[in-house]
Order: sequence, then structure tokens, then C-alpha cells
Amino acid sequence: MEELRTTSESIQFIVTQMGDEQYGIDIKYVDNIVRMQRTTRVPKVAPYIRGVINLRGEVIPIMNLRKKMELPEVEDTNSTRIIIVKLEQQGLVGLIVDEVKEVVTLDVDRIEKVSYDKDEKNMFLMGVGKNGDALISLLDLNAVVSE
Repeated sequence: MEELRTTSESIQFIVTQMGDEQYGIDIKYVDNIVRMQRTTRVPKVAPYIRGVINLRGEVIPIMNLRKKMELPEVEDTNSTRIIIVKLEQQGLVGLIVDEVKEVVTLDVDRIEKVSYDKDEKNMFLMGVGKNGDALISLLDLNAVVSE
């Protein structure tokens, strides 16, 4: 699990909405945010892989974050977005989210570590950030996109 960067006092996160929950994605990994578009299906991939898209000549696998995190599935809406993240091991991966809300800057000392039990959903979190009264579950992208 990646340690929170302590050299800087704060980290910026893109806040996304999935159902009633807010999830934060470290902005340093975000390459692009695009509207939902038609994906090309790929046979024999994990059920949470929606398919691939062609973005400026690059083929990018698209992951349904709801399905990966075992949340109830919903229809895509006008607010549905694909967040393209760039990771060292996997390269570019698209994550489907219900909505992109805002960018927030969280002080490192406002982020609580998550203690793990056998609950799978927590394995995708690196912590929980406090933004005013709201709690934002901060995604550990390497855990989310790994098999």
C-alpha cells in the first residue's frame, strides 16, 4: 500500500459520486475525464471490465467501478463519466463513475487510515478523508485495478 506523501501537507483528490457514497481519486493519477461513450466488448475478461475505448488513438480498458466494488449496478446517465487514470504497472485504465463532483485538497492529517477486516470493499480504500462534514472514501487505485 502506498504511503501518503508526507513531504507535502496536502493531497488533491477528484471527488466522485457512486450511489450515496463519495470516493476520492488522487489527482496525480488522473490523466483525463471523459463523457461516457460506447465501449467495445472484449471476450473472456473479468465481469467488471466493460470493454475498451479508443481515446486519441490509444486503446484503453474500461472498468465498471461499481461492479468491481460489488455495488448495485445502475444505468449510465448524462452525469456518468470515465476517469482515465495512469498507473505504473497497468498504464492507462478507465474507471466508470456515476458523477464527478469536484476537486478537493485534503491535509494529510485529515486522512484516517482504514483498518482491514475481511470486508472486501475496504481493500480498495487507502483511507477516509474529512472534507467539512462530508467523509470521502479514498481509493487505493493500485488495489482497485489489480486482479
